[in-house]
Amino acid sequence: MSAMLTLATPRIVCEPGSDGDVVLRSLQPLAAYERNVADMLRRWAVEAPSRIFMTEREPDGGRREITYGAASGRARAIAQALLDRGLGQADAIMVLSGNSVDHGLLMLGAYMAGVPIVPVSPAYSLLSQDLGKLRHIAGLVRPRLVLVADQKPFAAALALPALHGAEVVASRGTTEHAGATPFAELASTVPTAAVEERCRSLGPDAVAKVLFTSGSTDLPKGVLNTHRMLCSNQQALAQIWPFCAQTPPVLVDWLPWHHTFGANHNFNLVLKHGGTLHIDEGKPLPGLIDATIANLRQLSPTICFNVPAGFAQLLSHLERDGELRATFLRRLALICYAGASLSQDLWDRLEAVASMQTGAPVAMTSSWGMTETAPLATAAHFRADRAGLIGVPVPGVEIKLAAAEGGKTEMRVRGPNVTQGYLGLTAPDVDADGFLRTGDAGRLVDPADPNLGLVFDGRLVEDFKLSSGTFVSVGKLRTAALYACESLLQDVVVCGHDRDEVGLLGWPHLGRARELLGRDDATLPELASSPLLLETLRDRLRRHNAAQTGSSRRVMRLLLLDTPPSLDAGEITDKGYVNQRAALRHRQAAVERLYAEPADASVAVCAGAENTATGARRA
Repeated sequence: MSAMLTLATPRIVCEPGSDGDVVLRSLQPLAAYERNVADMLRRWAVEAPSRIFMTEREPDGGRREITYGAASGRARAIAQALLDRGLGQADAIMVLSGNSVDHGLLMLGAYMAGVPIVPVSPAYSLLSQDLGKLRHIAGLVRPRLVLVADQKPFAAALALPALHGAEVVASRGTTEHAGATPFAELASTVPTAAVEERCRSLGPDAVAKVLFTSGSTDLPKGVLNTHRMLCSNQQALAQIWPFCAQTPPVLVDWLPWHHTFGANHNFNLVLKHGGTLHIDEGKPLPGLIDATIANLRQLSPTICFNVPAGFAQLLSHLERDGELRATFLRRLALICYAGASLSQDLWDRLEAVASMQTGAPVAMTSSWGMTETAPLATAAHFRADRAGLIGVPVPGVEIKLAAAEGGKTEMRVRGPNVTQGYLGLTAPDVDADGFLRTGDAGRLVDPADPNLGLVFDGRLVEDFKLSSGTFVSVGKLRTAALYACESLLQDVVVCGHDRDEVGLLGWPHLGRARELLGRDDATLPELASSPLLLETLRDRLRRHNAAQTGSSRRVMRLLLLDTPPSLDAGEITDKGYVNQRAALRHRQAAVERLYAEPADASVAVCAGAENTATGARRA
């Protein structure tokens, strides 16, 4: 392990709970933490006022930079502007556009003024055809002020009835909307003593922001995030990652601030330690990944955070571009994934890329949590040797392992990082002992030694039974199938509820599948109908099946999808996470086609069958 990377040694105890449950907790107590996130900014404005806090790419290709001293001054000015408008805890600010320096400054100003900020996925405004999720969120929030980067692209969103009467602030571009306020006007307000008075009056239980869930089981819910949740979470992270205090973190990060991973975890990690955040305007999508690659040619992070879909896009560039590898790995101490399960294939490729450049794999780790836990609940603050390990409870957090269907145990959370409710005064779902029910399953690597950590065991709501009554663990099977297919699939939907066998609906990975076909311009429909790709995947799944025992672990059928996952149908988030339940509802016709008899040429029958480019039949 690099000398740069000092991690706290886990000290975990496992104690009996009620009804045969067990409770895990760290013996390392949670130390004192800030009352308000804004106190983190105030500290660095005094201790390191000239240090670069945030940067972003400008239209001319250069980078806009703002120091801690300048950021503190502008945040105070924005806080005063909000106070001048009479805003407080009972009000809300909505942000419709994505990550930017101005977005970050508004967020910090809102923290100082005690006004909850509500960042919303730009996709709900710009990509959605019906604006359904945005209409739902705006109706709940009823914001007093709305920030957009440029008004013109958001015109339809701003026309929603629930946003009528809200002050529109534009950080750049045109000001065509009636009553628009330039962001510079807020940032140039002269602050008074009222800002300090308001900031001092904010206790840890004041609401800092509202983050909406992705709506994996229903419409998005607005999770109330208090300053206690955010500050305690960062203190726990500081205690298990002491290397951040020794070397302030430098991130090149695209993860969106309307998600808890990008905002609460990554943005606040930089703020807690006086680090530098280079805002990456790229996304892990074909074409959009190019901006990320351009940034990583110039900027070297000390920690790389991403979701599995992001690493899948990044890896193909790192594997073939030595110059990019050198810049990316120059001072990288740690790779951390979260948000979804990483396949072992991606894990192995990441280690191989690092070894190719440095002669040794870079340290890799993961953590687990959710919007309701701000987000950190567990972390592997030790060197992991395989994908799927999510670590141990962080200081101050307790994890209960409660019996669930299929022999699994649900991970439930209790601690200062857990939300007290949802927008609209809906209480969180907690058990009799006050533990938040998460719906996520986990198990100990070794029940005799809890310090070895937990393994993520899938989403309980996604698991199902075959017609034989055999229980299928969707999370395990998904990662195993992706590993077996050696990155030719971007993601899969596991099918088989009340069926005789397990099947998959799969999206081809554009980059890897194009390499197989030798066609850089192949479209998704062309890949989905390629006999060569289908035959290759069938053979790989057959090899996987030959090594398995039991019908719950074998993939018997595969159908490739020729349309991308739908945002409006809730099939995917803009982090690239596929919602199994929503996809199954939206793709019911494809499921029926997958299981139709006789199977047609587009369905690969992967075991006990013959399958050719011209047809498929069961043996």
